[in-house]
This record gives sequence, structure tokens and C-alpha cells, in this order.
Amino acid sequence: MTITAPKLDVMGSACRCIICHDYGDRDRLGNSELRTIVHVKEYGWSVVLIAPRDGLPGWAFTTGLWHSHRSPELAVFGLEPYDMQTIVNNLGDHAAAGRPLTAGQERRDATERHAVLLRPIHDRWYDRLLVEALRFYRRPPLPFLQVVWPDEGGRYPWQSGSDPRLSAAQPSLWLSPDTHPRGSWTS
Repeated sequence: MTITAPKLDVMGSACRCIICHDYGDRDRLGNSELRTIVHVKEYGWSVVLIAPRDGLPGWAFTTGLWHSHRSPELAVFGLEPYDMQTIVNNLGDHAAAGRPLTAGQERRDATERHAVLLRPIHDRWYDRLLVEALRFYRRPPLPFLQVVWPDEGGRYPWQSGSDPRLSAAQPSLWLSPDTHPRGSWTS
């Protein structure tokens, strides 16, 4: 009989996701959680697509990268759904292949269209924008990175001369909600 050590989360304790830990409610999991479990077991992660709503652009994020590969989960905002899903899946493939994803990296392997920059997401945004991931992991903290894309001139939203539409399409989630510029993402 082989005994394997439990997967550890960012705090060094055993993984607390709904795959690794029985919370006693598996018979009451919804279709979303069940689909996520199947995707994580089969592919290593799942991608959640959120449609535009309440004046906000859509977004996409992963659930399961941390469970399967000890890689930060990813979120991208404001692009077409197919493009967002492609970006997080490409980066997930790189993480699964042993090419780590870390805050501050500019990656040219996420999409053929442009580079992206990875920024850490402040954990106070999780319950506002990443609820499905919280339901899967049941407790933060877990690392999330925002995949930030530049304008056509290659400038990121915080850089001088960048297209002002970037900030409307992509929140600055590395800032806490209290220090984020007021707008549609903070209301």
C-alpha cells in the first residue's frame, strides 16, 4: 500500500478543495461544482466564463490550477470570451509543463496577439469576482494572478499614454477595493 502526502496549500496545510476534502455536502453540490470537479480531474483545471453584466465587461478565471499544479489561479478581464479562455488555458498549459507563473512576469506565450503581464490579485476581490473558485477551495488564501493585457501601442493601463478604455475593461485587482480608483468595478 502506498501512502501519499496530502497536497499543501499556500499556508502549508493540506489542500482544502472539494476534491481533497469531504465537507459532508457532496450529495448537495450544484452542477457548477460537479462540472468543475470533472474538468479538474480530467484536464487539471476548469475555466469559468462570466458574461458581461451590470455595465461590467466579461471575465474568465481558472479553478484547479492550484490543486493540480500548485500554480496560481488566473483571471483575465474585458476581452472576447474565446480570447480570454485561450489566454488562461495557454498559461495553464505552461504551468502544467513546469514553466511557473509568477507576479511581475511579462509573458509572450499566452496569445499570439500581444504580451500580457501577471499581477497579484488582492484577496479582498475574491468574494466579489471569483466566487466559484472560493466554492471549490472553500477557504482562502490561495494565489490568484490577474492577466493584464496592453493597448495596441503595448502600454498597460497604469502606463502614461495608455488607452483609457483599458482601465474600464480591466480592473486593477492588485489594489485593494478601498484603494482602487472609483468606477464600475468598485460599485
